[in-house]
Amino acid sequence: MKRVLPLTVAAALLLGAGERRSGYDDAGPETRAMQDDDAANPAFLWVQQGESLWAAVEGAAGKSCASCHGEVARMRGVAARYPAFEPKLNRPVTIEERINLCRVDHMGAPALAWNDDGLLGLSSLIGLQSRGAPVAVEPREPLLSEGAKLFRERMGQLNMSCAQCHEDRAGLKLAGSLIPQAHPNGYPEYRLEWQGMGSLYRRLRNCMIGVRAEPFPPNSREAAALALFLAVRANGMKVETPAVRP
Repeated sequence: MKRVLPLTVAAALLLGAGERRSGYDDAGPETRAMQDDDAANPAFLWVQQGESLWAAVEGAAGKSCASCHGEVARMRGVAARYPAFEPKLNRPVTIEERINLCRVDHMGAPALAWNDDGLLGLSSLIGLQSRGAPVAVEPREPLLSEGAKLFRERMGQLNMSCAQCHEDRAGLKLAGSLIPQAHPNGYPEYRLEWQGMGSLYRRLRNCMIGVRAEPFPPNSREAAALALFLAVRANGMKVETPAVRP
């Protein structure tokens, strides 16, 4: 039986669907050229680190990622489906959370911090295997509706919502920078602003700090709900990991 989304969520996902633009489309020619050339894309420094970690034996179980999954090329299409449902937590998890769950449960290794370069390297490497594939995230309820609500909820001392920038004012400029539509099809990505790699969580955290709100913890239900909503909103767009953005 085909799942019918609640009317409010279905309407939210359809907003501007015919005119969706990736952050790549809104970037300048120099930034697009950097993303297009793997030799010039600085994100591949993290991808190379991910390649080393994929084969590295860690933890009490004496295993590596490759021990269970084999060649990383076999991960084609995996990242395009994340956030994906995890029965253990009874909610969808991001690809970074999945890596940490595998490390703890199957390798007997410690979880990596949300901003750890190794975690970003592994998630970039896995994401790269799905580059060009369509985003195909399952619209799981009730987290999808929770994420849709958070996207439109005013927060912080500035009393602003995600939607006010990334729907109502997408394509306009804020402090000289173009406001994107907030499609997460390029994460983890290298941002010139950061001079480094970052996950979608880093972007969400920075936006919340920008409106002077208390950021959601990285492994919280709220962060997962918002990530799920944004990913479903990008369904059908091509994965660009590892993207380059201003």
